Amino acid sequence: MNIQSLLEAKVKEAFLSLYQTEIPSVEFQATRKDFEGDITVVIFPLLRYKKGNPVQIGEDLGNYLVDNISEISAFNVVKGFLNLVVSDNFYTNFFNAMYADENYGCVNPSENDAVMVEYSSPNTNKPLHLGHIRNNLLGYSVAEILKASGKNVYKTQIINDRGIHICKSMLAWEKFGNGETPESSGLKGDKLVGNYYVKFDQEYKKQIADLVAQGKTEEDAKKEAPLLLEAQEMLRKWEAGDEKVTSLWKTMNQWVYNGFDVTYKNLGVDFDALYYESNTYLLGKEVVEDGLTKGVFYKREDGSVWCDLTEDGLDEKLVLRSDGTAVYMTQDIGTAIQRVKDYPTVNGMVYTVGNEQDYHFKVLFLILKKLGYSWAEQLYHLSYGMVDLPSGKMKSREGTVVDADDLMIEMANTAREISQELGKLEGYTNEEKEELYKIIGMGALKYFILKVDPKKRILFDPQASVDFQGNTGPFVQYTYARIQSILRKADFDYSQAVSIDLHEKEKELIKQLELYPEVIQQAAANYSPALIANYTYDLVKEFNSFYQNVSILGEEDQDKKVFRVQLSKKVANTIKSAFSLLGILVPERM
Repeated sequence: MNIQSLLEAKVKEAFLSLYQTEIPSVEFQATRKDFEGDITVVIFPLLRYKKGNPVQIGEDLGNYLVDNISEISAFNVVKGFLNLVVSDNFYTNFFNAMYADENYGCVNPSENDAVMVEYSSPNTNKPLHLGHIRNNLLGYSVAEILKASGKNVYKTQIINDRGIHICKSMLAWEKFGNGETPESSGLKGDKLVGNYYVKFDQEYKKQIADLVAQGKTEEDAKKEAPLLLEAQEMLRKWEAGDEKVTSLWKTMNQWVYNGFDVTYKNLGVDFDALYYESNTYLLGKEVVEDGLTKGVFYKREDGSVWCDLTEDGLDEKLVLRSDGTAVYMTQDIGTAIQRVKDYPTVNGMVYTVGNEQDYHFKVLFLILKKLGYSWAEQLYHLSYGMVDLPSGKMKSREGTVVDADDLMIEMANTAREISQELGKLEGYTNEEKEELYKIIGMGALKYFILKVDPKKRILFDPQASVDFQGNTGPFVQYTYARIQSILRKADFDYSQAVSIDLHEKEKELIKQLELYPEVIQQAAANYSPALIANYTYDLVKEFNSFYQNVSILGEEDQDKKVFRVQLSKKVANTIKSAFSLLGILVPERM
């Protein structure tokens, strides 16, 4: 039991004993640095249950706790704050239990309480870009955090493999490709297909300009350009199951999937289940019939079906066109229901999608609730802001996106330049150096993105992210590597538990470690990897302060030396654990 849980029970017991009053909860905070103490009970909220002088109530509670809990050695009261001094004995006992727990902070997942996390969900007409990187990193990390908090997690994506945008790439390849393949071009398949998406846009714009020159309005020219008409015809053929179009669609999509697999591997993300829009775009139509009978939907005179959400502060939403075809909302309703059929233990879903879709998910979740699905209460839109670069906004059809693969290579190159300037890699082989540059570069990229609250927009600066000082991935990785160096030099047995009088810096470090399980639970509840990232930075800062103020291997007292090596090792293990929740590797040497 951590100190806060113990104290909450004892403060409630004290209140009942002293004032014959039950209190529902106790508010704690860290003791301010200018007062003696380790943890502070805030008295003011308790005045609702016991009128009186907050200083006197603090004194009463303090005396009770010192008399009844061996772990509290002293107290002081400052206005409405009861500052408690926790004994060294508690912290050494707590540390020894924590040190023995190899899975410290994490809870074994429950088989019956599963959550599905959707992320990535790209189109198959272009490679992944910087925006996809934030999406993938967020979704993967939230899935790992939920798993560590005790949830059984399924990672999934829905691949947008159909529609007019796919046909644009296919048509451009047919017209201008000369049979080019990933093998003949030496390009990753997703890049090759993306090039033809850009090519379509270039040729389409030329046709629009020609039509405008012939006297057409720009609006009419956009609708009448022959390339667009051909792409629309290709889509109709695909929907009709045309053999030639379907064959080309399968071939080009497979090129893209092969390319995506390489990117996902380099990014360090994976999936348990894949859904394809070509299989799901008809889902949900039968649900509309059910919703009509339940009165959730209504039919207009033209035969279209709608959901009236005006009483809920939203608008009226189309769920079936008058010609009987589905819209995206219908498809998303059907896909959600299908997923629970496929994975019956799923009791909630997390959708990692940019904030431009905020309204869409409000409507989706509300409709699913109205349809009576209990798991609809546990749906969450992990909404996130755009990622910008100093050079400005990205546009994929114009070929100005920041390619995910290129960015990962650039991150490794930036790590290489900075590492060579620092000159700390003596004795490394070239292969070891290259692997280290990748670990540092990817750690920098992931940490820079994940340390920011998901809802905030990010201006990503590759150079700043690979700084070895400050709140960066490489700074945390360097501290981990420093601890590994200490452990390699510790040529004595430090496996046995010891009991010592704690140095102030040791105590502060244990208090920081004590927070880790609660931080995981908070990060899971808030779907926020930023809480894990910034906790890890605080832990590293606390360790570096300990390292600068306390001798570790140079300590003459053997028990103290053993304890400090153990403490260092636990910090390293916690860094590694926390970074694994962010999808970041830590190097043994730097």
